[in-house]
Amino acid sequence: MKINIIGGGPAGLYFAILMKNQDSSHEISIAERDGPNDTFGWGIVFSDQTFSYLEDNDPTSCQQITGNCEIWDNVDIVHKDQKVTIRGNRFSGIGRLKFLNILHERCRDLDVDLRFRTNVEDVSRYRDCDLLVGADGAGSLLRHTYRDFFEPSVDLRKNKYIWLGTNQLFHGLTLTFRTNRDGYFIAHSYKFNKTTSTFIVECNEATWRKAGFDSKSEAETCEYLQHVFDADLRERPLLTNNFVRWINFPLIRNQHWWHENIVLLGDALHTAHFSIGSGTKMALEDSIALAKCFADESDVTAALGAFERARRPLVESLQDAASASLLLLENIHDDWHLEPLPFAYKMMTRSGRITHEKLKRRDPDFVAAYEDWLRIAGCGLRIAD
Repeated sequence: MKINIIGGGPAGLYFAILMKNQDSSHEISIAERDGPNDTFGWGIVFSDQTFSYLEDNDPTSCQQITGNCEIWDNVDIVHKDQKVTIRGNRFSGIGRLKFLNILHERCRDLDVDLRFRTNVEDVSRYRDCDLLVGADGAGSLLRHTYRDFFEPSVDLRKNKYIWLGTNQLFHGLTLTFRTNRDGYFIAHSYKFNKTTSTFIVECNEATWRKAGFDSKSEAETCEYLQHVFDADLRERPLLTNNFVRWINFPLIRNQHWWHENIVLLGDALHTAHFSIGSGTKMALEDSIALAKCFADESDVTAALGAFERARRPLVESLQDAASASLLLLENIHDDWHLEPLPFAYKMMTRSGRITHEKLKRRDPDFVAAYEDWLRIAGCGLRIAD
């Protein structure tokens, strides 16, 4: 089978690896706009469940990935200058560039044709193949070119966010809430190697404009945010790379997932808000599901139909959970008055995927403290279903 993949992110790379594992005679090429050492992000997060999928599908790359991860089991919620820690949440962080480089090397070992610095401007030139995969991100050219078939919707959400780094190590998945005269700020942070943490900051547009970010330089932006999160960064500066700008999160859905011999994967197909840390997970699981469909079905049309039927319900469920999370964060001022303990509980259950009972199994002491608070306070907050 001849397979052309547009986009060298996690979805495209991992799909190529899996298809080569199935049949080394597959002729697979990947056209990637950037160079092998370019990346727009800092670190990415995985759960233990994701690692089990990687181990089952390509143990070679999984071993390399897990060997370069930082591991923790705590979520920290910082609100009103108090930190509440919730245990039993096992996550791992790895540098995005390191992760991609591991997949690059695995692709080379399997004789995948990696074409870096290849800016695709006309997707019709890539149609001469058995399967054309669009793994070219949220701004997918392939999706745009065939938009009449895919029927995408792109909902730009209200909050603006910027993806930064820092040498301050956050030993856990940390949500930090700070306010100043200009408004409310939220930071999402976690370590991904021995020296560096991801530091994503989001705020609503009113705060963004009042703070003057529309006219601030990169250095001025970092300086301002360092003051906002001074107690958390402990005088360590914020770091930038080659993708430093405020953006609105695009919530992407597609009415149809494939057309003829063309299929979308990863962010080109769907997005889920970064607050639940599932973007890369979803991309990899797309690749696993699609490869499995080709293992079960040699006909391209049948395989693509099976992929959408199997995968769509799972993706839509995760998108719904992510949407619940982003809506709460977009309206964080409604909950700002809460004391740290009930605030942390609401943050942990915001997506609906973590129920009271699940949380109790993970950290019974935290839940016991919350239940005690609830009885004493006698207020209208309720236990999550």
